[in-house]
Amino acid sequence: MGVLSRDTTTEAEAAVIRLTRTQTPGQKIAQVAAMIQTGREFALAGLRARYPSASPGELQRRLAALVLDRDIVRRVYGWDPAKEGY
Repeated sequence: MGVLSRDTTTEAEAAVIRLTRTQTPGQKIAQVAAMIQTGREFALAGLRARYPSASPGELQRRLAALVLDRDIVRRVYGWDPAKEGY
């Protein structure tokens, strides 16, 4: 197997692979869910920085506009990212 990450040593990468192989499917799912949540938190932090006066509802609509299809956002939230921004 080749190197998966250019900024990680071969030994560290091998250790991560070994540890991942010992995880249960539930542990792997929990890890992915935690990464998704972290990504959402970073995205919300960026939106708060760009739109400091936005309400929590507006921030949720803008987050939805980042991750969902435009037509879905328009139908579900009544928010058009092309007009309102992301």
